[in-house]
Amino acid sequence: MYLLDANVLITAKNSYYAFDRVPEFWEWLLHWAERSAVKIPLEILEEIVGGTDDLAQWLGDKDNRNALCLEEEADVGRVQDVLANGYGNDLTNAEIIKIGRDPFLISYDVRTVITTEVSKPAAQRANRRIPDVCNQMHVTWGDSFLLIRDLNFSTKWRDRI
Repeated sequence: MYLLDANVLITAKNSYYAFDRVPEFWEWLLHWAERSAVKIPLEILEEIVGGTDDLAQWLGDKDNRNALCLEEEADVGRVQDVLANGYGNDLTNAEIIKIGRDPFLISYDVRTVITTEVSKPAAQRANRRIPDVCNQMHVTWGDSFLLIRDLNFSTKWRDRI
């Protein structure tokens, strides 16, 4: 299963797969979500649905949201482990706010985290990137293009199913 970071959807909407230009991407995403191959943790979904743009509206649709939402609760102990061992064991409140909900995404083990963040190994504490924390926590990760390759997206994807 692939777990998507909010930036995957935001970047897709803003850069490569605008709703009005490539609706096939969004249909493909739902297709795989309905088959539990692609999901978004609730904590990450909540970052997006609070907005007012077309992505927030699309995720506000009950069917879309239900298809994409990972139906699991985060393991609080694992989230704390990701925070302490992936970012720092003495984080300030300001650092925790800066980190946001990324530890939740990383805490769902045995999944592949998909993000648009780029590794920056020298970054420390709240400035660490998802790929680097995933590496430290032994969580598999990739970028949007890995997801697209692995699940074979094209605008004619329906012709192949």
